[in-house]
Amino acid sequence: MEGWIDLNKNGRKDVYEDPAQPIARRVADLLSQMTLDEKLGQLQQAWREEGDEAAFRDRLRQGKLGSFLAGDEKIESPTVRNRLQQIAVEESRLGIPLIFGHDAIHGFRTIFPIPLALSCAWEPELFERIHTVSAREAAAAGIDWTFAPMVDLARDPRWGRIAEGFGEDPYLGALYAAASVRGFQGTNPAAPDRLIACLKHYVGYGAAEGGRDYNTTEISEFTLRNFYLPAFKAGVEAGAWTVMSAFNCLSGFPASANSHTLTEILRNEWGFTGFVVSDWNAVEELIPHGVAADKAEAARLALSAGVDMEMVSSCFADTLKRQIEQGKVPEELLDQAVKRILQVKFVKGLFDKPYVDENIHKTVFLRPDAIALAREAAIKSCVLLKNNGILPLSKKLKQIALIGPLATEKAELLGCWASRGHTDHVVPLADGIRAKLGPGTTLTVLPGCSLFPTDTDAAQIQQAVAATANADVVVLALGEPRDWSGESASRAELGLTGRQTELFDAVVATGKPVVVVLFNGRPMTIAHLVTNAHALLEAWHPGVQGGNAVADILFGDAAPSGRLTVSFPYCIGQVPIHYNHFNTGRPGPGKFRSNYLDAPLSPLFPFGFGLSYTEFEYGKVQLSATSIKRGEKLIARVKIKNTGTRPGTEVVQLYIRDIAASAGPRPVRELRGFRKIHLDPGEEREIEFVITARELGYYSTDGRWLVEPGKFNLWLAKDAASGEPVEFELVE
Repeated sequence: MEGWIDLNKNGRKDVYEDPAQPIARRVADLLSQMTLDEKLGQLQQAWREEGDEAAFRDRLRQGKLGSFLAGDEKIESPTVRNRLQQIAVEESRLGIPLIFGHDAIHGFRTIFPIPLALSCAWEPELFERIHTVSAREAAAAGIDWTFAPMVDLARDPRWGRIAEGFGEDPYLGALYAAASVRGFQGTNPAAPDRLIACLKHYVGYGAAEGGRDYNTTEISEFTLRNFYLPAFKAGVEAGAWTVMSAFNCLSGFPASANSHTLTEILRNEWGFTGFVVSDWNAVEELIPHGVAADKAEAARLALSAGVDMEMVSSCFADTLKRQIEQGKVPEELLDQAVKRILQVKFVKGLFDKPYVDENIHKTVFLRPDAIALAREAAIKSCVLLKNNGILPLSKKLKQIALIGPLATEKAELLGCWASRGHTDHVVPLADGIRAKLGPGTTLTVLPGCSLFPTDTDAAQIQQAVAATANADVVVLALGEPRDWSGESASRAELGLTGRQTELFDAVVATGKPVVVVLFNGRPMTIAHLVTNAHALLEAWHPGVQGGNAVADILFGDAAPSGRLTVSFPYCIGQVPIHYNHFNTGRPGPGKFRSNYLDAPLSPLFPFGFGLSYTEFEYGKVQLSATSIKRGEKLIARVKIKNTGTRPGTEVVQLYIRDIAASAGPRPVRELRGFRKIHLDPGEEREIEFVITARELGYYSTDGRWLVEPGKFNLWLAKDAASGEPVEFELVE
């Protein structure tokens, strides 16, 4: 019996037990032996609690559960997982293993910056490296499957889950989605240090009306194809084995019962062969959505649309057997879902190696390479939004005042969805700064106020002001609580919480130089801070090495290189705001034009914006031709020179606009490429982009990729609001 497991305990090697057999044959053989109850069991995912072995033993023995998910401290070791798996494998009739899921969004024990922060590095391979570490740690703890990456396009910072995604651009989001899948799954998802990836939330979840989580989304097919679907498509093409259906109602029908997106697009157009899991309770929520009268109808709608596994709610398990016996649901539809789930379990290697070594996790968490990567990632995620020359700070300053409710915080730096991150592994900003200073510098640290209003705030603000008296510079650590971003964390206002603005004003009034470090999970309305601070560094929620990384930048041991992947609104009334908007028929300033009477049309900071500790000069954009034929390539070149006195990193961004498109207008600009380059002082380099049909096309409402003759504008610029366009033409 060496090399295989007698899962059905019959003393012989069945096809599904034979590792040498193709997966399709193993699936077919197993399916042929399964009862209706056992098939339905594969469609059920349950939340596991303490004492689950007793609570679920009978169901596991009967093959009535296919998966568990969990998130508390018990998943840091595979012990409980193995005990549950043992019941499923050794005490059930067919020995079908469970698959264990968990949300490892930006790390498992080593917590990296939130995904929105990571996206500002403009470095897809960074996501791949980070999720390789995440997979290594989570897999050692007994996790097989992560509910990540979240690839929802997000344009509205009121929506808390903007923190979990990649920002407002579909091109960049697609690159990050593919890189994340590669990081989690590697080239062999069955490897003991890899996870099955899950693209979520399919689809349109990030367009919730009013930025209110779980709310309705109205997205035209044209916009869906060109903005919200590309990241999912890229993830599927990268090999993601699972997709999670979303909570939201999409253009009139819930996403978790939407056959157009789940079957017509995902499977028929893209060829996705893995399985779809619903989001938490999303199948049963078809009832309050108003499309299902009861659990039976909810189950029927979801399964028919293309949902294969139900997370937590039990509409499938409670109703489908009777519906199949009554002829309301064909068993072939059930078999299709079961095949998909079993296939992924075989791909993950669970039938051949169902258990996880219970010693590996003891040496896998927070390895030195993971900590170094966390620091690197946090540095690259920071975006310098303002600097009047005060940064970088000198390490020889005599007195530094570090003030703010986030100055010494550890837990807040982890951000939302911090998996199994521990606060005792977090380096707070105070510790990061202190490590930079010699014995001749005094660092005074005070909270100044709380994140939420308290009776002691006024006294704390007075103490903070007094502490600045002898300070050469004041660093203010401000922002929003970690729990105010992420799921179910929508905001109606985007300013600082509590009395932080009052603290800021009081410190600024002292006349001392003020450097603001922002820790937050979304773009905020910070025009007042930008106007009055001497420098402002957007640090996001930076993870376990946040304090060290921010200090590296503040004192010049690292240069800021992050660039925004989401627009910062000037005021809440501009929201949602994004760079790649349509022009409208009445663009520009003036009466009877598409603008505001009481606010600027442009954001406070545009997509792609970010400062460095040096200056970069862009030359004139040169094209290899003013017109090209279909199938030909166009070369665009620009010279970039570091005109400052310090080395720095620049992100050269390629934007294109199709002036007239037959299937629908194209945005005023669309990102179609970028180059991240490092230049020493005085160094000049010519950067080249190759433009092909891939950069010039767009999707029609029926999913066709259209590349049409006509005129185009092209920019090579430092952000989405700068640069001068050059024109070229595509001819037949």
